[in-house]
Amino acid sequence: MLDADLQNDPADYPAMLQLLAEQDADMVQGDRSHARKDAPIRKWGSWVGRKFRLWLLGDRIRDTGCSLRIMKREIALALPLEFKGMHRFIPATAGILGYKVVEMPVNHRPRVAGETKYGMGITKRALPGLIDCFAMRWMRSRRRPVVGTEIGSQHEEVAATPSSAASAASDTAAVSAGDRA
Repeated sequence: MLDADLQNDPADYPAMLQLLAEQDADMVQGDRSHARKDAPIRKWGSWVGRKFRLWLLGDRIRDTGCSLRIMKREIALALPLEFKGMHRFIPATAGILGYKVVEMPVNHRPRVAGETKYGMGITKRALPGLIDCFAMRWMRSRRRPVVGTEIGSQHEEVAATPSSAASAASDTAAVSAGDRA
């Protein structure tokens, strides 16, 4: 994954792929903290946020806001990104799902596109982030294993999406109506 604000350096990808293989990891999360020149108030806010994430979720990732990451396809498919704010919990979710997540220092460049989300104050950033942490903790406690088995070449496997479920329901209804005729 790579953010569009151009702060992340794609030149870090080869080293991330190498670390993925060397550590037998499932995901490599970038860490820009060594290279950031943040104001003390931002550093304090990040420290408080990390402590809450550690306390509530056991999340030890230092720079979860870094969007430079590499993960195996199966993780990407398992992430519940349909929920607002879940992008903040990609490494934590991978860990909760049992995947091995490692961190590595990456380059950090000045922003040349987009807008910063920092500095929006406690009501627009900190409180929603804390509420999201509680939601993530609740979802973690409610997670249950889901296992799927491929049925072979005679039957086509269909992804469980709202549109495919509706289509399957209408197909079933059509078959049932046809059986009555």
